[in-house]
Amino acid sequence: MELNRITFDPLVMGGKPTIRGMRVTVGTIVGLVASGISFEEILIAYPYLEMEDLRQALSYAAWRSEEIEVPFQVA
Repeated sequence: MELNRITFDPLVMGGKPTIRGMRVTVGTIVGLVASGISFEEILIAYPYLEMEDLRQALSYAAWRSEEIEVPFQVA
């Protein structure tokens, strides 16, 4: 899975995952899709985004949701 459009920069949106360094977070995209907004409607509202940006945002969110945190214990 290639996620070359998902970027992290502590100076942009507090370091949240964003689309190509822009001020559009993965969370924004996921929230729009979850509320029933179509990809086509998102692309109209955000004309500087591309279809691959949306696909990678959802792929990243799916990958993160499957991640498991393992507690670290000091002996």
